[in-house]
Amino acid sequence: MRGATADQPGSPGDSGSARTDEPTPSPAHLRRHPPRRVSVLLPVAGIVGLAVCGLLVLGLATVRVGVLAVLIGVVAAVLPVLVVVAAFLWIDRWEPEPARLLLFTFGWGACVATLTALLVNDTAEAVGDLLLGTGSGGTVSAIVSAPLVEEAAKAVPVVALMWRRSHEFDGVVDGIVYAGFSAAGFAFTENIYYFGRAFVEHGLGDGLSSAGVLAAFLLRGVLSPFAHPLFSVVIGLGVGLVVRSRRRSAKIAIPLAAYVGAVLLHALWNASATLGGADVFLDVYFLIMMPIFVSVVLVMLWQRRREQRIIAAALPGMAEAGWIAPSEVPLLSELRERARWRRQARAESGRAAGRAVAAYQAAVTELAFARRWAGDAAPEGRQAELLAVLRHTRREAVRLATRRTDG
Repeated sequence: MRGATADQPGSPGDSGSARTDEPTPSPAHLRRHPPRRVSVLLPVAGIVGLAVCGLLVLGLATVRVGVLAVLIGVVAAVLPVLVVVAAFLWIDRWEPEPARLLLFTFGWGACVATLTALLVNDTAEAVGDLLLGTGSGGTVSAIVSAPLVEEAAKAVPVVALMWRRSHEFDGVVDGIVYAGFSAAGFAFTENIYYFGRAFVEHGLGDGLSSAGVLAAFLLRGVLSPFAHPLFSVVIGLGVGLVVRSRRRSAKIAIPLAAYVGAVLLHALWNASATLGGADVFLDVYFLIMMPIFVSVVLVMLWQRRREQRIIAAALPGMAEAGWIAPSEVPLLSELRERARWRRQARAESGRAAGRAVAAYQAAVTELAFARRWAGDAAPEGRQAELLAVLRHTRREAVRLATRRTDG
């Protein structure tokens, strides 16, 4: 392991190494273990709930368009969602969020949020037809019901994490990533239905000049795969701005304002597609949505760079405290250097060593964000836990590298 073996920079044996010989408690000893009904029963109940919602959505889609259409919809919906998810994972490279939370958030969007929106929007459409005349319900559902309900449903896991797991948030990037994953799950399921319906009504088609699966794919999968994520990212930005705030009023007002912004964008998007013709839709797309999309991308890039600066600023203080080796500071300051370190560990000591180095790098990042040496100190209990994790992961990385080197 580069920076951790006896003959390389930052080894426990050289004078510039991190202090790893002092006894430190295991990370597990620092965590209060919740009752098993919380640690086991609740996750199982959550998985079962997601599965039930997913099966209901799948069943409703199958009843409406048929099995073959659903299968074609799944195939067509896979590529756009992979692109969207890959983009959010790229943004999340500095301080990756726990995979289980990202998967849950995606599952919520794909199953629970979609089922909720489907039931409420269908009800709104029926009521609209009853009150305003046949054919009007679809417009009411698209412009009023869908933006209000869908943005609220997609935002539930993001807001829940803000209130219950705020330590998983380190700022705007995390809010963007969680909101983006929820929206990506929602868009994936919605696209399955839209592509399936296009197949039933028009077949495969032959491009934008005709209806069909290909035209729907070009519109939803190529021109606007980030539509739902864009709306929800506005909420993620609002949550990320206030997640560390101690003002309860700000934690309510700013996310609520962000929700209103997301609803208005969503309503404008649906109105341009429902009420306007192709010219109106393209005007909204290029004159409003694209500039907003570019602005959000620039904000995400800026925040990603800000995360790098926070970590780089914290590393010298961590080295001075003896938590990491001084020689590791440049290796941890850049993503390129981190990746090179992991590759070298894998090449010299095997995949387990590479994973151990990755775990150590993640632990350093978590502690850097929690501590933020230039700002407020982290709570002592949280800092002690993260420091124990850091020392544990470093010892494991050194052990694996040393074992392979000795062998």
